[in-house]
Amino acid sequence: MSHISTRDIETMSSEQLHRTLDDLKDELLQLRAQQALGGSSSNSGSYKQTRRSIARILTKINQNSKGGE
Repeated sequence: MSHISTRDIETMSSEQLHRTLDDLKDELLQLRAQQALGGSSSNSGSYKQTRRSIARILTKINQNSKGGE
């Protein structure tokens, strides 16, 4: 679930965005813990993709909130 396309984000409702954001934050926490314990070579790009997906979702949430004013 670490990568979510912009097209998928555009079609999500506000509730779905917040739920997905929580899931991605949990995943990022797990990746950080895994990295701190020695890391896994299979997760080398997952950390970056997860961070970027979180940023995309936060951007969309902020755009929605500013558009509603």
